[in-house]
Amino acid sequence: MRALLLSIISCSFIYTTYSQSLNNWSKEKIVVKKESNVSTIMHAEDIFKDRWDILAQTQFWKQIMVLSPDSCIINVGNTRQVLLKVSNKDWNSKTELEKDEFKAALKKEYNLPEESLINVTIGKSDFYRFKDVYPSISKGVAAFEKQGVDPWYAQAILLIESPGQLKKSSAGAYGAFQLMPDVARSMGLTVTDKIDERKDFDRCAYGAARLIQKICIPEAKKILDRHQMSYDVNDLWFRLFVLHVYHAGAGNVAAVVAKIQPKEGSQQLILDMWQNKAAKFGNGSQNYTQLALAAQLILHEMIYEQCDEISDFAAR
Repeated sequence: MRALLLSIISCSFIYTTYSQSLNNWSKEKIVVKKESNVSTIMHAEDIFKDRWDILAQTQFWKQIMVLSPDSCIINVGNTRQVLLKVSNKDWNSKTELEKDEFKAALKKEYNLPEESLINVTIGKSDFYRFKDVYPSISKGVAAFEKQGVDPWYAQAILLIESPGQLKKSSAGAYGAFQLMPDVARSMGLTVTDKIDERKDFDRCAYGAARLIQKICIPEAKKILDRHQMSYDVNDLWFRLFVLHVYHAGAGNVAAVVAKIQPKEGSQQLILDMWQNKAAKFGNGSQNYTQLALAAQLILHEMIYEQCDEISDFAAR
């Protein structure tokens, strides 16, 4: 990991404190300098403020995102408690019966309920290539701000979707912000057999920003209003809630919230969403914001471990 950090950043950066004022994101930014290059990213302070950083789910995905795909972590499905790290070769050498017996022994060793689901999750450092993603973050932040959209979403989505690979998902999502064809068209992009503007970073960012602005945030507010929950659009839990709408769709998010029947909007709502399924809000949907938090922490460490100078943004 340190070799990766050194290859990305030998930096000085200017730090800014958080601002609660709506549509004023300049004070949430960190300006990172590397030689003659300057990048602007969003800070991760809110993750630490409410201790999202120490949650088992966040720590689990943080490990998975930097773990080589030749290794895997054996964990408890609903809590993401890490039980053991093993090589894929060793795990795959076992028969199915031996795997079941091994999981049963772990349940006994850790005093876990018999019904506990034990997962074996492969390292994903081959997908989450932060070195490749990093240069695009500043572009995404600027593109969202240009559309008057909270740039935090640009950074979060780029870190999750790892646009350095620019692969099309099995569902048909494509581009740096993984837009579905119909969604991209509805946001003004051209997607045909011959032309696919999702491939162009700026156009894809434009479509994603419009989607967040016109669909995701309004639908998130409607769901919360329906359950008479108050919210601040700058709160991290609200931003994570909007990310769930971006990934799973408003209908599926509404379904899981209806199942939970929350009394207030808070971190607890997001934690409850991680533990519940409804409609098409399943494992992938639950994991989406866990990945967002883990990726932000990895980016945070990449910056803070290598910085040479910290000063107030206003001093620039």
